[in-house]
Amino acid sequence: MSSTIEFTKTLVALPSVTPDDRGCQELLAARLSIAGFRNETLRYGEVTNLWSCHGSSGPLFCFAGHTDVVPPGELAAWASNPFVPTERDGMLYGRGTADMKAGLAAMVDAAVEFVRARPEHPGRIAFLVTSDEEGRARDGTLKVMETLAARGEKIDWCVIGEPSCTRTLGDTIRVGRRGSLSGMITVNGIEGHVAYPQLARNPIQLFAPVIAELYATPLDNGNEFFPPSSFQVVKIEAGEGAPNVIPGKLSARFNFRYSTVWTWQRLQAHVEALLNRHGLDYDLRWHLSGEPFLTSPGRLTEAATAAVTEITGVKPELSTGGGTSDGRFIAPYGTDVVEFGAVNASIHKLNEHIAIADIDRMKAVYLRILKKLLPA
Repeated sequence: MSSTIEFTKTLVALPSVTPDDRGCQELLAARLSIAGFRNETLRYGEVTNLWSCHGSSGPLFCFAGHTDVVPPGELAAWASNPFVPTERDGMLYGRGTADMKAGLAAMVDAAVEFVRARPEHPGRIAFLVTSDEEGRARDGTLKVMETLAARGEKIDWCVIGEPSCTRTLGDTIRVGRRGSLSGMITVNGIEGHVAYPQLARNPIQLFAPVIAELYATPLDNGNEFFPPSSFQVVKIEAGEGAPNVIPGKLSARFNFRYSTVWTWQRLQAHVEALLNRHGLDYDLRWHLSGEPFLTSPGRLTEAATAAVTEITGVKPELSTGGGTSDGRFIAPYGTDVVEFGAVNASIHKLNEHIAIADIDRMKAVYLRILKKLLPA
């Protein structure tokens, strides 16, 4: 069994539930330091971040990822302990196997092998690793990128080891992500007795046609790179604790996943115009999780596509699907970003797993990308 597979198991055994790194980054740094990487720990609040770099000049290539994992849920529902990496039928089971400790192990070992073979390689190779991707995502990659920008550091190319593939390793490379905009609204009504609705103003009744219109009216048809933008209500609360009382307030939370067809400013204006047209009395707060980004065809996309095809025998789809990633914090600084990693069918689920054979193949892909972008 390869050292990369064993390293994956070591990382999975550390219960690094967000935002607790539980020593994962120390292990990554120790492995990188053997190959001459210079390690720096950046802590913000409860979050641990690792910035590690090799080389002194030339274009900067960065591997990025996260050591934190989502909570495992009910332990008894797992077929085996989520923090005891377990092999069954060619699969490695455990929380974080696919998302994304196997990717971290593979990226680190690929970089170490590359540097040992070519210690005087052109350009620079870096790692940006956080323990704040699965949680609030406020003190992780976002803060590190602000710190690097203040120092005048610019990342030219970034490969994020997020689980990008859908059915088989190699079938998908993410070249962008949709933006995510959330709204938290309170609709104000007038409380009253259900038998006398004419004396009340029911915020549920007032808000219902707004929701219906937002669901019924397509935002856009997408474009060449992005699927159609979408709207979803994720929470609604109303009621005064008695079945015969019309509530005086309704609170709701909703989310847009949007393409480059929109800006967050236009989306906000679109919603507020609709609320005003329906005559609602409301209070509305917005939270922008990240704007959409897209990496145009170029050296990084070509290198990643060729490397994946050569190693896996699969020609990957270049996709912008899925949720958000920390790429939303890296791309705005002028960095070309792609995401390639494990099959994502089991991430955030009970019995999360990865095909054991895929771990070494991921390492080979990452190594091939380095060789293509930083040739002799």
